[in-house]
Amino acid sequence: MMNRQTSIDIVSLTELPSVAQALLNFAEGQKIFLFYGQMGAGKTTFIKTLCESLRVTEPVTSPTFSIVNEYNGNSSKIYHFDFYRLKRQDEALDMGYEEYFYSNQYCFIEWPEKIPDLLPLHFIKVSITVSNEQLRRFTFESI
Repeated sequence: MMNRQTSIDIVSLTELPSVAQALLNFAEGQKIFLFYGQMGAGKTTFIKTLCESLRVTEPVTSPTFSIVNEYNGNSSKIYHFDFYRLKRQDEALDMGYEEYFYSNQYCFIEWPEKIPDLLPLHFIKVSITVSNEQLRRFTFESI
């Protein structure tokens, strides 16, 4: 499988729904998404928009303390992870991450760099780069 990559620049949060739709189209059915970006880059905000695109009606919040939140979309469950607070990779083992990652449901993973040895073989890497107050670059890569 060849890696594919594309980038989209936005200057306003009002553009997030179109970026979310572009990501879902780019994914071509892949359901594991890894989100990279500095603190405050907008990972959780973008995931909220993605969840709206998947018809989640309940509030989408950061799972910073619970590590994983579960939402119901129009055709599947969505698992939203935030591994920022993990001290050790094996904490993800303790929570049974495999059950989520290999469930064939959507998995949105913030701070995947905290679990480098536990990542699935194939996923969509989403990098959010902040250039200035206004400009954000979203880079999607199929791995």
